[in-house]
Amino acid sequence: MASLTMYPDDERLAGGTRTAFNLYIITAVALFVLMMLVGLTMRMAQAKWLDVPPDLFYELLSMHGAGMVGTMALVTTAVMWFFLRKYVRLHLWAFVANYVLFLLGALCIIVSIFVGGYGALWTFLYPLPVHGVGMWTGDWSALFLVGYLLIGVGSLLFYLDAAAAIIKVHGNLGRALGLQWLFGGTIDQNHPKAVVASTMVIIANSLGILAGAVVLVMSLINIFYPQVVLNALVAKNLIYWFGHMYINATIYMGVIAVYELLPRYTGKPYPISRPFLWSWAVSTVFVVIVFPHHLLMDFAQPRWLAIVGQVVSWGAGFPVFLVTAYGALTNIYHSNIRWTMPSRLMILSMFGWAAGIVPAILDGTIRINSVMHNTQWVPGHFHFYILLGVLAMALALMFHEIGSRANAPPNSGTDRLGFPVYLVGGLIFVFGFLDGGRVSVPRRMAEHLQAWTFTDKIGSVGAILVVLAMLYFAIRIIVGLLKPPSPSPGVAGVGTTNAAG
Repeated sequence: MASLTMYPDDERLAGGTRTAFNLYIITAVALFVLMMLVGLTMRMAQAKWLDVPPDLFYELLSMHGAGMVGTMALVTTAVMWFFLRKYVRLHLWAFVANYVLFLLGALCIIVSIFVGGYGALWTFLYPLPVHGVGMWTGDWSALFLVGYLLIGVGSLLFYLDAAAAIIKVHGNLGRALGLQWLFGGTIDQNHPKAVVASTMVIIANSLGILAGAVVLVMSLINIFYPQVVLNALVAKNLIYWFGHMYINATIYMGVIAVYELLPRYTGKPYPISRPFLWSWAVSTVFVVIVFPHHLLMDFAQPRWLAIVGQVVSWGAGFPVFLVTAYGALTNIYHSNIRWTMPSRLMILSMFGWAAGIVPAILDGTIRINSVMHNTQWVPGHFHFYILLGVLAMALALMFHEIGSRANAPPNSGTDRLGFPVYLVGGLIFVFGFLDGGRVSVPRRMAEHLQAWTFTDKIGSVGAILVVLAMLYFAIRIIVGLLKPPSPSPGVAGVGTTNAAG
């Protein structure tokens, strides 16, 4: 069961571990600010407040998509590592190798886009990368794909190290997932939720990364040997299996912060239960097979795959979310929760995750998908659960960690101002997208008709607020991480959460 001690000694970072964690977080928050500025530029261009040439727009769109997903994976990997290392022995070299490969991959992607002019988006859908129509060549597409491969290899190295460490302690991944307690027996209340969630991510996202590696290598071969022709539908299935798994893994890595930290701010235990184990076991299967809901408009897709995509979409979003949200709410109920930045961000993350699921499930329904999928409804739903859900989870750990270095949860007046700016800006931003989808404003278009620009302007205003809040968060977090840590108080009462906030 998660500790009620606010800043336990086994979480305190020193030496190489502190340096590695700082590098992850500082890199991530800096990239988040930059990628948000890229997103703001595109929204203002669609609103006709900025003049951005179409070729540059699609370069920015390629950068924003690849950059945001990659950075979210980087920061939630840090969340998983931070807590999992308490329960199993992780090797620092694997954590560092993932960071180095991420940087190398990111460099390849940045150069391919802003030097080479690559603009075929994060999806690199075959055969678009080799049809640059004079704007980029196959060599630059290849560099973009190599960047993805480097990032994927880094993630896989980290997962393999984590899997080996988990198996060494628990015997196998099934026992780590808690399968032995699904149908009976006394659940070990000391079995860490962080281990359950990490095991699910390792199983599912390793499969997704391997699928991505297959299609990336196939695409590279096609670039240099055009006579090797790919099956476009097979390639698209592999791409979306990879892409869907990779971004969904960020949610399941990020939520570990809620499991570990929320009890410390409420002062109440957050026990593990059979429904909790069932939900993670079911989601391990569902998240692997739900990806065909991205291809409901591909009429060449086998009918049974489309049916699987729709049916599983209705169920995949609920098991883990429901037990997490219910567990979080019951943990807060009748508690003297301390309303500081970490606790506010954790509750926001539950709302963002819940609200973002609703338009996602609607879009995963074939009849609705045929109307809404190529509209701004789609960026509306995934920005909802990424911006107000997953990023809030990661920010909760960041603020908690800078609090640990000062032995006091952060709750300054500027923090209390920055939080509502982020929340209100985020809501305005995502509802600009969702309302654009409601009125059928198309997605991925650089030039918008005048009739479409109202929702673009609304979204731009929200994006400005989000960027301002995130810029403050980034400065606050970086300064907090670089301060020398205060000595551990060494007094039991100091580290608990029994006092009302």
